[in-house]
Amino acid sequence: MAVADRISVKMNFAAVWLVVAACLMAGLPVYAADGEGDKPVVSGARVAGDEARTRFVMDLDQQIDPSISALQNPRRLILDFPEVQFDIPAETGQTGRGLVSNWRFGLFADGKSRIVMDLKAPAAVDKTFFLPAIDDQPARLVVDLVRSSDPEFQAFSEQSRKTARAAAVKAAPKADKLTASKAGERPLILLDPGHGGIDTGAVGVGGTLEKALVLEFAKEFKEKLDETGLYDVRLTRDDDTFIPLARRVEMGHELAADLFISIHADSVRRGRTLARGATVYTLSDRASDELAEELAETENMSDIIAGVELSEEPADVTDILLDLARRESRSFSVFFAKTLVSELKSAVRLINNPHRSAGFRVLKAHDVPSVLVELGYLSNEHDEKLLITEEWRGRMATAMTEAVHRFFRPRLAGTPVTPSQ
Repeated sequence: MAVADRISVKMNFAAVWLVVAACLMAGLPVYAADGEGDKPVVSGARVAGDEARTRFVMDLDQQIDPSISALQNPRRLILDFPEVQFDIPAETGQTGRGLVSNWRFGLFADGKSRIVMDLKAPAAVDKTFFLPAIDDQPARLVVDLVRSSDPEFQAFSEQSRKTARAAAVKAAPKADKLTASKAGERPLILLDPGHGGIDTGAVGVGGTLEKALVLEFAKEFKEKLDETGLYDVRLTRDDDTFIPLARRVEMGHELAADLFISIHADSVRRGRTLARGATVYTLSDRASDELAEELAETENMSDIIAGVELSEEPADVTDILLDLARRESRSFSVFFAKTLVSELKSAVRLINNPHRSAGFRVLKAHDVPSVLVELGYLSNEHDEKLLITEEWRGRMATAMTEAVHRFFRPRLAGTPVTPSQ
């Protein structure tokens, strides 16, 4: 399949998830899929009812063994189960009915699928049952939801908190501390393709999925860096898997990365005709402008979209050594951002004021210089057409490689590196 075709494949937003979740919440028995055959197939899903009682029906070819949890602020039901195949229309789940405002589904981790349902009000499972296939009718899982109270929903959410938190940590690949870069070795660069799995990221006006586009680009960028033989280059993800934002930051820390580059291609709600061109972002407590603030808010929603419990922000740094490390990392981050913008100017189109800043959670490592690169904006049809071409990606990757060379040149030459160089 061609690159453009792979990128443009739309993710199915399936209503399916709600069903199984309710099953566990009701305390009724669930059934494991028989044997080690093909992945279960979901062929249909629909929701009906009102905000007092809502019924969800999912068509599938075999029973599955799901686990269910709940999260608050906003209210979500989370359904996890072994990887399944969703053969349902892409638009399924984008709008809801009754107690369910919308739902989404996708790969959450290797061999694990997830459905996240946004609720209009607190809900409980009244009953759930499974209907075997009869004649030409597929097997069906039926879940009836009823309106509950905030205390009841909160109780269930708190009960599932520890389990959900453990599952979120297990969902992401672990960085091996034994493989971390050591003194005297090649600089270690961690490339972070944004989104993944259940979190599709932005969807372009022509159907391009951000999660696929940035992964494709990150792999090409890695190849160019690897060809030089000067760097040890890693990826936070190398397939269509979701990774929580905090875990991405932890990977940079565990690997003792010398540079962290998060790669995105967002969509914006304001100024669709004006927001065009590559942009480089660094971390700051206050956004440099409205666009930067909007993008930070969107990117920081990634965990909510995927059904991950939001951890509390760390307290203000009081240790003077940590504070100094954070300031130094921010200085190097800004230095690399300016270097990158300088290289990109002669290679690709840049947005006005291409170096911007905001409170991106993925850039909050205190000990790793970190930047977020917007390749372009999928809400702009001209950007989207360029981003899916091999020629544009090649030029962008080459320019970014040159920026990396400039950033590490003093170190590779054996001289101390300072942000002013």
